[in-house]
Amino acid sequence: MTVRVLLFAGLRERLRSDSAALELPDGATVRDLLAALADQHPTLRELLPPCRVAVNQEFVNADHPVCASDELAVIPPVSGGHDDAPGDANDDERVRLETTPLALERTVAAVAHRHAGGVVTFIGQVRDHSRGHAIDHLEYEAYAPMALKVMRGIAAAIEAEVTGASVAIHHRLGRLEIGEVAVIVAAAAPHRAEAFTACRAAIEALKRDVPIWKREVAVDGSTWLVQGP
Repeated sequence: MTVRVLLFAGLRERLRSDSAALELPDGATVRDLLAALADQHPTLRELLPPCRVAVNQEFVNADHPVCASDELAVIPPVSGGHDDAPGDANDDERVRLETTPLALERTVAAVAHRHAGGVVTFIGQVRDHSRGHAIDHLEYEAYAPMALKVMRGIAAAIEAEVTGASVAIHHRLGRLEIGEVAVIVAAAAPHRAEAFTACRAAIEALKRDVPIWKREVAVDGSTWLVQGP
């Protein structure tokens, strides 16, 4: 069978394509998919070991079966179709991907409720130095439909675990200049301790699990994709 695999960040840049067509035997698994990708595109081999695979926008293990009709994506370590496109179909105010500047007031409004005694926010912004280089700007990209799905899952899981909590995650995509806001996380809860716990859990899960990547472009012209928090 022939399958199409979506590629992101360093994989996309290395192959100079956002997808790859692979020939797999019937009954193939994710393990077989990764092996075929390495064999058919050797330039990707060294980048694949830390990657995870998503099938129909869900992370799966190596033994998961693969079908020709599946939406397959190889996800490099993270820093997040046209459905739920940024700034277009964000139907849940709690989780948003935006190509325009983020607003703290909007994020806080998404979690505000009458029982909230505390609201904690985290704002991540673009700094002017990284890895010993002066930074000119950042560029963020995402596997948008899966990113929104995972963000919704993060918010729901934290709200189920932390009594009375409400969580919102808003992330920026595209080019960001020094000082611009890249992400805002807000958490509301009846008491401050729970609000702090929920906010910290959300930002940590965002950096670990959401397929969003950033490119750091230095003043001296050097550029690299940052994979990982």
